[in-house]
Amino acid sequence: MPPASKTDHLPSSHPAQRQRPKSPNRVLAEAEAQWLFTQAELANTPSIQDGMSVAEERDTRAKGVNFIVQVGIMLKLPQLTLSTAAIFFQRFLMRASLKKARGDIPKLHHYQIAATTLFLATKVEESCRKMKEMILAFCRVAQKNPNLVIDEQSKDFWRWRDCVLHNEDVVLETLCFDLTVESPHRQLFDMLKFHGIERNKRLRNAAWAFVTDSNNTQLCLLCSSRTIAVAGLYAACRYCDVALPDDGKGRPWWETQHVRLKDVRKAVEYLCSNYEAAA
Repeated sequence: MPPASKTDHLPSSHPAQRQRPKSPNRVLAEAEAQWLFTQAELANTPSIQDGMSVAEERDTRAKGVNFIVQVGIMLKLPQLTLSTAAIFFQRFLMRASLKKARGDIPKLHHYQIAATTLFLATKVEESCRKMKEMILAFCRVAQKNPNLVIDEQSKDFWRWRDCVLHNEDVVLETLCFDLTVESPHRQLFDMLKFHGIERNKRLRNAAWAFVTDSNNTQLCLLCSSRTIAVAGLYAACRYCDVALPDDGKGRPWWETQHVRLKDVRKAVEYLCSNYEAAA
């Protein structure tokens, strides 16, 4: 596992409250399950059906998420907002193609999709920014010029503005207006508090980095958000050589989170394989 990344957007700290882990919300779990796919389905997305290779699509998805992250950093958006945007982005590409239009869904560049899903996520997570600020950030990141000055009456400004406002409806319809996202980051922080380890900086940062890095992959399409959160903590415990105690009934800690060990290991192995591929 790579060195832990910074956690500037961790939820604010509160005294640990060892509340019993809640069972997954059935309604939310069923809604999320509609967006989970098999490896075979991920190898047969609309873009791949239209001629894009698996590797090219994977790389393009990663570039789209990186666009979201770079804009988010520029606008100082919370990590939860970036995570939600990344999930919307990944889900959208399970129904839309990067190669050509499909039905009422136009062919869009991955930056256009990323910008639109981030714009939508700022509303969902109530972290809105002024439209002018967002458009300027989109232009700067797209043109790889952090000091770019854009006039509000320029063609670039209006092109991006019209793109985002028009494609917001496209994204909403493609996602079937399903905007409820269970954040793995929020669930991870609740787990850290439950186990009384939220002040263990090394462990916390490693777990947070794992979950954040998962946004760059299609893991959110393979595993539930709770599984990803548990996998982050599981990997961090292995990395930091920390053993969490069993509960009063002798069950391992991940079972108290209603997650199967084989699913946790699958998530860890998937992300580790992505680390190795990027090395």
